Amino acid sequence: MSLNKILDEQVITTNINAKDKNEALLILSEKLLSAGYINDISSFLEDIYYRESLGATGIGNYIAIPHGQSDSVLRNGIAIGKFNQEIQWETLDGKGVKLIFLFSVSANHDGANEHLMLLAQLAGKLGNDDVIDRLLKANDSQEIKQIFTSC
Repeated sequence: MSLNKILDEQVITTNINAKDKNEALLILSEKLLSAGYINDISSFLEDIYYRESLGATGIGNYIAIPHGQSDSVLRNGIAIGKFNQEIQWETLDGKGVKLIFLFSVSANHDGANEHLMLLAQLAGKLGNDDVIDRLLKANDSQEIKQIFTSC
């Protein structure tokens, strides 16, 4: 599975207001639920927070990639949220985040393997400062998806 094929405009959102990490994760989890990626927000978030307790998912440059395997995941995907203000987050560079890539990952073996491949692809693209700059300036879900499919 390639990153370009899994990106779904139904779960890509821009211009989001959230006061903190909890609200940000809830907003993106609701997107995943309504699009059929997960079947239970509480269980899903419990698994995400468990993974968060193991180490920072904020990679720097205003980006966080929260993830974790969950039995509540019906299909793997990535909810992307671009937030209007910086959200406090545990990050490698000490800055908050403005872009969150929330992975929904099935707890089965295939889900874990696909997740690792997608995470590697995403990290490769986010290693490019021009891509990050373009994402931070993006105005809508189509533009965000286009940035990933064009690089």
